[in-house]
Amino acid sequence: MTTTAPPTPATSGTGRAPLAPAAPTTAAAVVLRPVPSGAARTTGGFWHERQDANRRQAIRTGYEKLESAGNLQNLRIAAGTATGEVRGPIFMDSDVYKWLEAAGWEHGREPDAELLGWIREVTAVVAAAQAEDGYLDSVQQVRGGGARYVDLPWSHEHYCAGHLFQAAVAVRRGTGETGLLDVAVKLADHLVATFGPGGLEEVDGHPVVETGLVELYRETGTRAYLDLASWFVDARGHGVIARHGKEPTYFSDRVPVREATSPEGHAVRAVYLTAGAADVAAETADAQLLDALVRQWEGMLASKTYVTGGIGSRWDFEQFGDHHELGPDRAYAESCAAIGSVQWSWRMLLATGEARYADLVERTLYNAFLPGVSLAGTEYFYVNPLQLRAGAHTDEERSPAHGRRPWFDCACCPPNVMRTLSSLDAYLATTSADGVQLHQFATGTVRADVAGGVELAVSTDYPWDGTVRVEVREPGAGEWELALRVPGWAEGATATAAGEPVEALAGGYLRVRRSWSAGDVVELVLPMGVRVVEADPRVDAVRGAVAVERGPLVYCVEQPDLPVGLLADDVRVRVAELRGASAEHRPDLLGGVSVLRLPVHRALGAAEGPLYRPAGDEAPRAAEEGTVTVPAIPYYAWANREVGPMRVWLPRA
Repeated sequence: MTTTAPPTPATSGTGRAPLAPAAPTTAAAVVLRPVPSGAARTTGGFWHERQDANRRQAIRTGYEKLESAGNLQNLRIAAGTATGEVRGPIFMDSDVYKWLEAAGWEHGREPDAELLGWIREVTAVVAAAQAEDGYLDSVQQVRGGGARYVDLPWSHEHYCAGHLFQAAVAVRRGTGETGLLDVAVKLADHLVATFGPGGLEEVDGHPVVETGLVELYRETGTRAYLDLASWFVDARGHGVIARHGKEPTYFSDRVPVREATSPEGHAVRAVYLTAGAADVAAETADAQLLDALVRQWEGMLASKTYVTGGIGSRWDFEQFGDHHELGPDRAYAESCAAIGSVQWSWRMLLATGEARYADLVERTLYNAFLPGVSLAGTEYFYVNPLQLRAGAHTDEERSPAHGRRPWFDCACCPPNVMRTLSSLDAYLATTSADGVQLHQFATGTVRADVAGGVELAVSTDYPWDGTVRVEVREPGAGEWELALRVPGWAEGATATAAGEPVEALAGGYLRVRRSWSAGDVVELVLPMGVRVVEADPRVDAVRGAVAVERGPLVYCVEQPDLPVGLLADDVRVRVAELRGASAEHRPDLLGGVSVLRLPVHRALGAAEGPLYRPAGDEAPRAAEEGTVTVPAIPYYAWANREVGPMRVWLPRA
């Protein structure tokens, strides 16, 4: 495949593209550009602790799981270096690639000889399995008898390829080595030669190849990869999947991307597709496509997103439900879907510069992504409901009544969590022609190629405390703008720059433009009072209930914190009482959390009387006992002590 003279990726000063999962080229139609991991990084505090657990525990455990679960052995069988039957789902290779991506980003954050050795070892296993013409899919090569693309709606052949492309870019940017990139390029060239106009006019049932192809274009400059990604995006919604006798909604193939008003079908598939489409829109300066994605994102946020930021309300086929179908106890809210949502919102932020996208990234990271991994970093939820009832039956592996699991037969979520935490630094900050923007708050440093080079030191105890302090260590030359996101929930935020008050309006950015001096400080103070929220009344499942938030966190009531005889199922609240709830930081609890002291009431007679009764008969079930004060914990931390009743939505007394 010929490499043309492309628009080059904005480099990090090493001559390579930035250490970031999405690195738009210099010609891309974006407003903001990522400050890569390494140039922006956490050095302490909340997210740094999670990244440290990911590095020390999860990635190393993941390497062992890939061996014991058969993922690596499948590749060896395909290569002819081992014998036997391949194991697991047809997309087993994708778990290897997501792990490699995590390892690549992690090595880029801080070099690690052992990690690099594993990357080289696994890369060699992958390379050995690749066919001479570039095709690569171990399960299909063995179990499918070598047949290719005969059931593309379900075979995940492009899905595995997309994750390989993302892994190859991560390893190249994180280590400088090109072994995995060579494998990816060979496979991408095969796809270009096989698919698109004049070839196989088919699309994979599970998007992600689009994102992978665009990032591979950004890394290599091969325009054909971008062109194929663009074709895959526009080919959907025209009956391609239906020709195979499949129901198109599930596969995001019912409506063309440019005409859709909200994502539908399988939640992970849907948001992986929109993330890839956002990359295509950026690199092709396609304003019409971007407008369609804005419309879809708004539609998702308006009626298909949980208060946690989670998406996907149906266990049945892991799908988005209908508008306002957001029941808490049967919420699917898959961990992978939260990750896909973050990827999409981040790309929309780069394209538009609008704070609302960073707001959803924040909500999703804290409340939909983070619950998917234990505090130790080595066990995972596949499904993230907002309520677990007393006596919940552990009917299958994914059931949260099991608690978090070290791995799954369908292990898409664990390595997905790993790669997200390893690349998290890249979501903290961006640059523009005007200056530097901070979108997510974490103690750390930010270096940016603005005004001749600037360096910032960020200190904060967020999310427990609302003060974010930014010190200019290297001021650069001349005027430039420092911008800090003020979350949409932060009405009443205040700020100072060099001791002087500045405006900090919720839902936008605090902006200070000046010539800076070393030691200058901008301080943003976000209000951290308790907020009580209710859902649109069309969300029938939680009508008459409220949720409690503080800062960026959604809270829940969990059984271990309740007095004997009071089930989480039977908690009732009064809004006026909740608004006066106090917060207490507990460094001894759940790795250190701020708990809320909530006044609640006990519903009496829960086990008495018929299940259904005449309207207006309020005795005895509706009777309540007096107030008892109980702790509420951040939702992300539930099920780290024991697995039992829990609820986010609290019915009104």
